[in-house]
Amino acid sequence: MNLFRVLEISGSALLAERMRAEINATNLANAETTRTDGGGPYQKVNVVFGARPATPSGFGMMLASFADLHAEDVKVVNLVKDATPAVQRFEPGHPDADAQGYVAYPAVNSGEEMVNMMGAARAYEINASAIASTKNMIQTAITILG
Repeated sequence: MNLFRVLEISGSALLAERMRAEINATNLANAETTRTDGGGPYQKVNVVFGARPATPSGFGMMLASFADLHAEDVKVVNLVKDATPAVQRFEPGHPDADAQGYVAYPAVNSGEEMVNMMGAARAYEINASAIASTKNMIQTAITILG
């Protein structure tokens, strides 16, 4: 496999994992938001990953192997609002309480969001390590040829 293609794939995964971490941070930051511009409590957002077909071009195309042409990049396909209903808490003095005294809070599980954040951070770290290793392989190859 073309080492430059490995860099492209790992780079695309870095971008996707960064987006996942940002969305998880937003979910955590809004875990207690009872009123949004759209009305009602904040709705948790989930990130959907997918694959983007490989399209090597330029110098990479000249070095592309059969495996390179079938390798796929990672991309964020969609951001989906969670359909879980809001959590109702009895707080009659709250400004967003309904006639019965219940306030609708987002269905955001802070523990789950922290685990997702740790997963995104770990995946980001692994891809950054793969980029560093690939860069070292390229530098070694250049040294051997030189």
